[in-house]
Amino acid sequence: MSTPSKPASSEDILGQKYDRCLADFLVKAGVGFSVGVVASVILFRRRTWPIALSTGFGAGAAYADCDRSFNSARVPGTRIVSPSELTSSK
Repeated sequence: MSTPSKPASSEDILGQKYDRCLADFLVKAGVGFSVGVVASVILFRRRTWPIALSTGFGAGAAYADCDRSFNSARVPGTRIVSPSELTSSK
């Protein structure tokens, strides 16, 4: 038999979002760094700017994902419906 689970508190949800954002940042910045190192060695004669550029792309992508998880109004295609619109449509 399953025991009834109690609802998660807002602090737990916020903590999970921060943990997910940090993990996502580390993964995407790390992948960007790795791509930058490979590109720097193979294509650009060991210059440093490909490393910085691709790490910045990864960090920026992680920031955008984190921003979307905290502010759902910025998700493309999402519309905020006011209570008056809900009652008038019925």
